[in-house]
Order: sequence, then structure tokens, then C-alpha cells
Amino acid sequence: MFKPLSFSIGLRYTAAKRRNHFISFISLTSIIGLMLGVALLIIVLSVMNGFDRELQQRILGMVPHATIQGQSTVDDWQRIDRLATENPEVIAAAPFIRGQGMVTGSGNVHGVLLNGIIPEEERQVSIIENHMEQGSLDDLRPGEFGIIVGRLLAANLRLQIGDKVTVVLPEASITPAGVLPRLKRFTVKGIFSVGAELDGSYTLIHMDDASKLMRTNGKAEGVRLLMDDLFKAPRVAENVARSLGGRYYVSDWTRTHGNLFQAIRMEKTMIGLLLMFIIAVAAFNVVSTLVMVVTDKTADIAILRTMGATPGRIMRIFIVQGAVIGVVGVLVGTILGILGAENISAIIGWIENVLGMKFLSPDVYFISYLPSQLQWEDVFIISGSGLAMALLATIYPAWRASRVDPAEALRYE
Repeated sequence: MFKPLSFSIGLRYTAAKRRNHFISFISLTSIIGLMLGVALLIIVLSVMNGFDRELQQRILGMVPHATIQGQSTVDDWQRIDRLATENPEVIAAAPFIRGQGMVTGSGNVHGVLLNGIIPEEERQVSIIENHMEQGSLDDLRPGEFGIIVGRLLAANLRLQIGDKVTVVLPEASITPAGVLPRLKRFTVKGIFSVGAELDGSYTLIHMDDASKLMRTNGKAEGVRLLMDDLFKAPRVAENVARSLGGRYYVSDWTRTHGNLFQAIRMEKTMIGLLLMFIIAVAAFNVVSTLVMVVTDKTADIAILRTMGATPGRIMRIFIVQGAVIGVVGVLVGTILGILGAENISAIIGWIENVLGMKFLSPDVYFISYLPSQLQWEDVFIISGSGLAMALLATIYPAWRASRVDPAEALRYE
């Protein structure tokens, strides 16, 4: 009853059944275009955020944020551990011995990365304890030559707890019988699963056993660091190394997995820009719709002008009509996008079960499922951008409506 005239007429034009059904069809496609564009952009960016999160929590939860190594071995890793953790940006530190080799079992051979650890130290810097399917880190005891393997490696070699495997190093030992490869029998003590490619190549053994196998004379190869902020890892590791004195080699996750992280960030940006064009196309449809509405309502506009309506009021009528299209499309798209982002993992899992296939193979990708993380900042930016483009699209048609000459429009009426 007390609505402004421009708002009231704009809503009436939007809701009224037009004589020209083609205009109504174009309006509907504009709403659907905005809806799909906003929904798809929210879902896709949520999936990219999920990959970003999984990379940080899973891959970077297993591999070191940074490592400090000596020229060959570290004589006193306890000192490095103590001095490193004095840095407020370092959460924890743990010693390690690392090497490459092959594991043979059940007639199969697979290349692996051997990590010699101290269980009580390792659980402070790694998420491995939270992803143990069988056994635990405490089952690794010095002298027992136990090994913990990933789920994919266990499946490939058909391994169970208690099975024997042979670890072969790419180094030769000279014996009276000749030059023989260095090998040792290990017992499977545990199986872990982080849902990443590490499940097929990452293994853990006790550091004392690794020292005997790799002949480091009881010394660690280096110390791995867990950072408070992994993006500061290169700088913090350099500062820690300088505080130690002597010559140490520093490495960090950006050298091993930085390319993957940057690729995900770049893909998120490019996909966001491409999908934003869908919203832009829908906004141009709003222009087409309103231009045709202005043409269809020329006589009405002329009558309103003769009754005293100002050009500004005529503009506001059609801005309201375009804004309704934009608000409805963006609002419905935002709701669908949020619902889709929250449930996309379950939906894809259901489709995989129905079709009997895996869209993401852990042999190819670093995880075996489709992750999703909804960030409200993305929702606000997408919704705001879509609404802004829809409102901007109303300006030219509304201006064209305000320029209608009443005498010319009513000449043949």
C-alpha cells in the first residue's frame, strides 16, 4: 500500500503475464543462467578449496614441513631438536633416517621410501598415528626390524600383519661370495591409510634398525620440523639452521610438493574466472530481456510520462524489474551452491557406488575421493559479483526507457 510507485510497477511488470512469450522465455533463461553460474562457481571453488586443504593436512601432514641435515649424518640430533623448538614458530622436531629401496613380498616387488623414525618423537610431527588401520607406531621396537606400510602397498604385495618382507637397498655389499645387494628381512607391524599416493610408497621403520641397515653408526640423517605456519617454512628453517652454527643443508615442502600446491591455486583462479563468464553471459541476457520489455512497454511508458512520471522514475521501474531477475537468480544459485558444496563428496561417492567405478584413483591423484570445503568468503564474493553484474546490466535498458518520447510513442496508438 505504501510501496514507491517505481517499485510497485517494476514488480507488476515482472510478475505479469506478457503478451510476448518470447520475452518471458528470455527472462527465465536469464534467471537460470545466473542460478547455474553462481551455483557451479560455489561448488567448483569449494572442491578446489578441498583439494587445497587435503594437500596441507594429508600430504604435508606426512611429509616434513622442513628438514635440517648435516653433510652426511647428524652427530647430536638432540641439540638440534632442542634449539629448533626454542623458535616460537616451530611446533616440534624429530630425527629421521631416510633412504630409497625395494620391498619384495608374495612374489611382487615395489619401490618404497624408507623412513627411520623414533615413534615417540614422530607422532609429534606427523599425522600418521591418526591414520593407522592396523597396529601402531609403538609396535616399532629397536632390534625387531618391524615395518609399517601403506594400504596400497599392502594391497599390491598382499601383505597382512605379521607377514615377512625383504627390504633391498640400491647399494652393494662386498662379501666372500662376491658383490651382493644389501637386504634385510622385516616383519609387517602396521598398516596406515591417509588416502593419498603416499599409501603406495611410504614406509616406516625404527631409526635404530634404519641405522643398522643404512650403516649410519647410530646417528640420524637429519631433523624434520613441524611449523606453526607452513607457508613460512623456508624462512623459519633457514633461521633455525643459522642459529645452530656449522654447515647444515635445509630443505622444505615447497621443493617437494610446492608445484602441486601452486597448480591447485592456479587452477582455482583460472576455473573461477572461466565460470564467472557464465554469470556475465546471464547478465547480458538481462540486458536483452529488458530491451525487449522496453520495446513492448513503449506505450505504457509514454502514458506514465504524460501523467507526470519523470525520466528518473521510469529508469527505476526497469531497474527494479532487472534487479528482481538478478536477486532471484543469485539467491537460488547461492542456496543450490551451498547445498551442493556441502554434499558433493557424498553425491560423487554415491555415483561411484552406482556405476562401480572410481573417478579419482589414488594411483593418479594424491587422494581417492572428491573433497570439498565451503568458504563463506567465496560465497559472498560470488553472490555479490553476480548481483552487481545483474544490476549493472539494467542501466542501459532503463536509460533507454527514460528516453522514450511520449508524443512519438503514442502517435499510432
